[in-house]
Amino acid sequence: MIFWSASAIGLAVAYLFGSVPTGYLAGKLLRGIDIREHGSRSTGATNVLRTLGKWPALVVLLIDVMKGAAAIVFARWFFGWVFTLPSGAPPAALDPQSWIDWAVCLSGLAALLGHAVSIWLNFTGGKSAAAGLGVLLAMSWPVGLGAALAFAIALAISRIVSLGSILAALTAIALVCILEQPLPYRLLVIAGGIYVIVRHRANIQRLLAGTEPRFGQFSPEPATEA
Repeated sequence: MIFWSASAIGLAVAYLFGSVPTGYLAGKLLRGIDIREHGSRSTGATNVLRTLGKWPALVVLLIDVMKGAAAIVFARWFFGWVFTLPSGAPPAALDPQSWIDWAVCLSGLAALLGHAVSIWLNFTGGKSAAAGLGVLLAMSWPVGLGAALAFAIALAISRIVSLGSILAALTAIALVCILEQPLPYRLLVIAGGIYVIVRHRANIQRLLAGTEPRFGQFSPEPATEA
């Protein structure tokens, strides 16, 4: 009973890490505005850049990355600690190390879900790209670094944020399949990468139509946010 209760608590905490509405708080604290009523009406770092400026946008981006990483760091510590308790060990059929890997995987998904459907914003949120990068860096830094480089290169060449996010997701999927990684990590990256791409389906339509705004440009309809 303690094992399953502790597992539920751990996943809930990971969700809460991801659900912190950084962009929304920046708008309220700096200008007393609801950023969802300005620019592209998103809480992501790109809309913060348009609405509040580059330094608030940088802070929002870094915090969104860190909250994804924090969820993974917390999961590794918490589940490792729970399993040392007399009644906290997983059922005999489950290998403790394998279960920790699965717990980290599920915590990463919980953090992405928290960013996308934040309890503090009536279950709305961003595209989970920045939080997903934080999850990747904390879970497997080579995969996270590769995804970050893919994003940076795509953004430098095209100046289109959505294209960078999509290519970063594809790069992460490719790397996690090529490199030696636990099965739960591979499944998380594949599922998370597909999720990020699906969340960008409207951006993909605009990319194909040649109407996707470039970095710093205003779009009358919600555009990609970190």
